[in-house]
Amino acid sequence: MEFHEQYEQIWRDERARVLATLIRLLGSFELAEEAVQEAFTAALASWPNSGVPRNPRAWLVSAGRNKAVDGLRRSAVEQRRAGEAAIVSGWVAASEAVAPEQIAALEAASEEETVADDRLRLIFTCCHPALAEEAQVALTLRTLGGLTTEAIARAYLKPLPTIAQRLVRAQAKIRDARIPYSVPRGEQLSERLDAVLMVLYLIFNEGYGASPNETERQALCTEAIRLARLLLELLPSEPEVRGLLALMLLQHARHGARFTAEGDLVLLEQQDRSAWDSAAIAEGSQLAADALRAGVGAYCLQAAIAAVHDHALNAGETDWTQIVGLYDVLLRVQPSPVVELNRAVAVAMDRGAQAGLEIVAALQGLEGYLPYWAAKAQMLLWIGADSSAAKAYARAVELAQAAGEASQERFLRGRLAAVESQ
Repeated sequence: MEFHEQYEQIWRDERARVLATLIRLLGSFELAEEAVQEAFTAALASWPNSGVPRNPRAWLVSAGRNKAVDGLRRSAVEQRRAGEAAIVSGWVAASEAVAPEQIAALEAASEEETVADDRLRLIFTCCHPALAEEAQVALTLRTLGGLTTEAIARAYLKPLPTIAQRLVRAQAKIRDARIPYSVPRGEQLSERLDAVLMVLYLIFNEGYGASPNETERQALCTEAIRLARLLLELLPSEPEVRGLLALMLLQHARHGARFTAEGDLVLLEQQDRSAWDSAAIAEGSQLAADALRAGVGAYCLQAAIAAVHDHALNAGETDWTQIVGLYDVLLRVQPSPVVELNRAVAVAMDRGAQAGLEIVAALQGLEGYLPYWAAKAQMLLWIGADSSAAKAYARAVELAQAAGEASQERFLRGRLAAVESQ
């Protein structure tokens, strides 16, 4: 392997680990990110001549720590000089002095401490409930995913200053609120784990809704899957972590068939199933089965539903009765109008559109939810209520347009035009 290929591989494999450890040692996201950059820059200059060390992570942590110590020493000297000048001139120095004990602690850190895997601490810190949801997502992608601020902004179609501000505010919140850089234990672990899983699934869903020409948004799916694999590696006994990874794999397995060559959305029942990723389906199905044996959580059940869809050779062979049963359990575990809507669609497929519409008619709080109107329109169409279906499709088009979902808007406009032309 060429040096630059090996270097890039080490960057991908070790950057998050090195950053996580340096955040623990330095107590600062900003200082740690600077130290990581300096450590990899030093490696790029040193390794071609000296060779890649046997333990590159330890080398990088040590280099980053040493760079940070040098920087802190310089700051301490500058602050001392500024303080002396202030005394002479009669002014008081406003800057906060670098604590000597901080430098001493960094210098005294043992090699065993510096090679510890701190990524789990970093995940729970980035996804702390004290941070806004958008900040949790951005900070997770920046620190654990290694995405640049520019890449995050492009993926989420947001102005660069907006994302940069979210990151700055998130890091300031962690510092000012003294959010602990630690893994919660006992009951707190389960409560906080929900936030971590939600952030990873939010990242996945952002990529899942992207059209083929939105390559950076689509890449969020694979990044979310990579982060879920990391979380499972760190928490192998948590069934919901296994369930989330299974769900992502089973859904992402269909990505090659979800859009036409022109970028138009293709419904599940009309997709070319030979284009689905059979390896991802096999892995996801095994993970889903293992997860359900260990616990019956929301992600485990959603993964089981996805597995039923993925194992049907064609849409007509889908076991809708089993899917309805799984939704019944999911409603007990995670009652919500969205789950009820999804169950209503399954009921319509299993028992007829009228049965599904009766459930939809009782739902509340989904008036601004695009899938609600799309599902309602389809069921109305099945019972021959074309005029009502057209109105429902028109509302769905409005919501897709407002959300900027171009592929969904084109699809829904096509359905609306087909109904109106009948």
